[in-house]
Amino acid sequence: MHEQHLSVRACFTAGLLLTGALYLLHADDIPRRIVLIALGLVTITLSLRRFFYRILLYNRFDRGVDTRNILIVGTGPEAHALRHHIESIRHLGYVFKGFIAISGSPASMASSTGDVVGALDSLFQHARLRFVDEIFFTAPCERGVVQDVLDQARIHGIDLRVVPHLYDGLAWNAPIEYIGQFPTIPLHCGYVPQFGNFLKRTVDIIFSSLALVLLSPLLLLIAAAIKLDSRGPVLYASERIGKKGRVFHCFKFRTMVRDAEKRRADIMHMNERDGVLFKITNDPRITRIGRVLRKYSLDELPQFLNVLLGDMSVVGPRPPIASEVREYKLSHLRRLDVKPGITGLWQVQGRQDPSFDSYVSLDVTYIENWSIWLDFKIIVRTIGVVLAGTGS
Repeated sequence: MHEQHLSVRACFTAGLLLTGALYLLHADDIPRRIVLIALGLVTITLSLRRFFYRILLYNRFDRGVDTRNILIVGTGPEAHALRHHIESIRHLGYVFKGFIAISGSPASMASSTGDVVGALDSLFQHARLRFVDEIFFTAPCERGVVQDVLDQARIHGIDLRVVPHLYDGLAWNAPIEYIGQFPTIPLHCGYVPQFGNFLKRTVDIIFSSLALVLLSPLLLLIAAAIKLDSRGPVLYASERIGKKGRVFHCFKFRTMVRDAEKRRADIMHMNERDGVLFKITNDPRITRIGRVLRKYSLDELPQFLNVLLGDMSVVGPRPPIASEVREYKLSHLRRLDVKPGITGLWQVQGRQDPSFDSYVSLDVTYIENWSIWLDFKIIVRTIGVVLAGTGS
């Protein structure tokens, strides 16, 4: 309601300025009725736009999309008050991930259910494990400690906020920002390429929509071939790990027999990849039509639906399964900082390389050097890879 009130007030102010300008310019040929109608329509449409945008945004927050994960340093009353405030106002988009205890600070209010995830010396390890976007400092401690955390936050690209009475001169000119009704002082705000993210999402929607429309005859043909080749559903939806550890269902054309997952343990000794990857060239579970689909990567075409749903991007690291992520080292989690993709740098540059380190290295290289031009080059090279039939 506050945002709607500000919108109406802004439109009213703009209307006053417009009528004042018309009066000073003696624009008598412009009917005042037209001005009032235009002002009313702008106010109504702007209010409706913001209303529906908020509904869409809150719906995404409820599904865990575009939320911001936070850690709270401290276990005292202020920390619990902040947690309660954030969790009671769901539309803020914050997700509480735990408390960080400080030695010597009162911890009488700390929950025994695992809310305290670690100590201050392991703060950024826990931030990496939980894909934390912001850290809130609520515990009283020495200025040097906060300064050290601030330096590390800048290195890791994590936002850092403190409650006002803790800043101790660290940010004399920093404004007080309210999280709901809770005052905080931002000491560091990481760079977020909002325009780049918007551009990438726009390209994803346009490209995936065109792909599904133009390839619809091929998709129907593949679906019919799968149905005639073997018993079972046409599509296979597997649980994959997406951005910031979010679980989603990844769609693919079914290329294996129906009980493929149950038979996986029996063929683990045939794995041709190292580390946490699992890949067998002549997997006995693959159907006849499945071998053709995999050779030309046609089994992955339904993932354009995942792109439209916002779970994936056209270009990005491949989405891993949960069993792989459980074996990740801390540094491997870097590849989960972005949305997974249908294709990526590894698919066009190192697909036949069995090394998991190379797999992660190429994904991290893509993340750190991302650009729309890089996405375009990867898409063009992917078309060549598909036509050459070098898929698995």
